Amino acid sequence: MTATHPRHIRITAADKARLHILFLAKHARAGGRPDAQDGNHAVYHHEMRTTLEAIGLHVDVADSYDALFDRPDADFVVTLLNRGGFQNSEMLAPLLLSRRAVPYLGASPIVRGLSDDKYLSKLIARARGVPTMNAQLFRRGGLFDAPAFHADRLVVKPNASSASWGVKMVDDWSQAQDHADSLFALGHDVLVEQWAPLLDVAVPVIGGSGGQPWILPPMLYVPADPHRERSYEEKRGLVDAGDDPLILVEDTDLRARLEAMTAALLPELWPFDYGRFEFRYDPASGQLLFMEVNLSCNLWSKKTIARSAASIGLDHAALVETIVGHSLERQGLLSDAIVRVAA
Repeated sequence: MTATHPRHIRITAADKARLHILFLAKHARAGGRPDAQDGNHAVYHHEMRTTLEAIGLHVDVADSYDALFDRPDADFVVTLLNRGGFQNSEMLAPLLLSRRAVPYLGASPIVRGLSDDKYLSKLIARARGVPTMNAQLFRRGGLFDAPAFHADRLVVKPNASSASWGVKMVDDWSQAQDHADSLFALGHDVLVEQWAPLLDVAVPVIGGSGGQPWILPPMLYVPADPHRERSYEEKRGLVDAGDDPLILVEDTDLRARLEAMTAALLPELWPFDYGRFEFRYDPASGQLLFMEVNLSCNLWSKKTIARSAASIGLDHAALVETIVGHSLERQGLLSDAIVRVAA
């Protein structure tokens, strides 16, 4: 593997031999085939395990939270166990590891919870002067306000869902209430937001050398029909939808606006190891709206962060080593001379 960017981190052979890494993921033991329920997530988990091994790290694997109730025999945990089958499961692995004082990849439990709450992340955006679409939160069993805004089209979804699970577009608040009730029955808080059509833009942010956020090139998702929401089945590869239609943002003004908005949000969330800031863009009007932030999101080589990194010469193995190296460094697991910035 050849270094191709000055912020690329390489972990020396001495630390690769010294450190004991636990890889925790639902499909950590899988053989790389799609799963009937989780689809391409099983492929992704297999790729991450083999990539960590190819980098030269000493890797053991686990596929359930049971591995964390007692202190694991590991110096550092790479956890991708974000979807545990219960509400707010994204926080459990960080909480259990914090309880045992074991360093791990990602972000602190409180920051993970904040980023996974789509409504709270919108409030942060507004507080930081970053525009977002109108939205209203309905907590399950909570106090219910009357609709606070009018829109010709609404998006109703679980407030902490992933990969568009449970998302539905409706035309009025009566329909929104019907879908919200169905989500309440499944145990979810519900977010209702104004539909903003057209193009999704993602700004990847990772930790690189120097311990500061590294904003990677923004990627534009260009679907055949920009007025149709992507389904969970499409995102997980449970139906044949091909690779994500991603292209680099070439417009220098748009890119500068995206990077400025992302930079405005970072003080609320940093430090973390990798994430994706998502916006909705209307090329006709130039309107740019913050949608959500996904920390510890998908690092599969076919997805946004890896494809953005590849555009500046950082292959998947170099990307993963940089992200892991940054996390090890910021948590004091590397000796003074271990991290070498690529020439």
